[in-house]
Amino acid sequence: MAKPEGKADDWFAQLDEELEKKTVQITDNFVEQTQQKGLINRALIEDFFRIWIRFNKINVHFTMVPEASAFATFVVYPEQWSMKPDVDFSVVDNASLTDRTQTRVGDSVKAWYYSVDSQTHFRMVFEFCEGEHYYKYAGWKRIFSQYVLLDVPVTKFEEKKYHEMLADVVKNWYESHLRRDREVILKHIREKYEKGETFTQ
Repeated sequence: MAKPEGKADDWFAQLDEELEKKTVQITDNFVEQTQQKGLINRALIEDFFRIWIRFNKINVHFTMVPEASAFATFVVYPEQWSMKPDVDFSVVDNASLTDRTQTRVGDSVKAWYYSVDSQTHFRMVFEFCEGEHYYKYAGWKRIFSQYVLLDVPVTKFEEKKYHEMLADVVKNWYESHLRRDREVILKHIREKYEKGETFTQ
């Protein structure tokens, strides 16, 4: 039996139009989020490296992810530098600054991205070791806690708010090193920010 051509074509033409609209809408949304992620990462990585340099001046050694060679060119290492022009910052999924001072056991600021319902979110935490615990079958394990500094969809990221938070954390972290008292930063983080997850390593 021959199908009535007009009706089938009309039905598919309408469906095709809807699918095309949906494609453009989602693609535009994805492109916008990717561009925003690139802008956030450029600022974040530049900020982290400046913080790294500042702490280095008082002989406090941090490790940074990504490493400086991935995004910077140097005239004089580490003070005289500039961003490489060809870096695609939108492909960076996480960044961190980790304190390597012996008594600090890896205190760090970590940032990463995750998706919820097609929305890319940016999360930044302060992570530190709370101590150790002995487990019967696994032996001694370090207990780490994360406190949430920022958690927003990339499209709602506010640079001013992010910089205020980062300055707040860095000032207290720096002071804790000057005073040689780790509790200065830990007390501040516990009092001001919301506790996230706890895990062992």
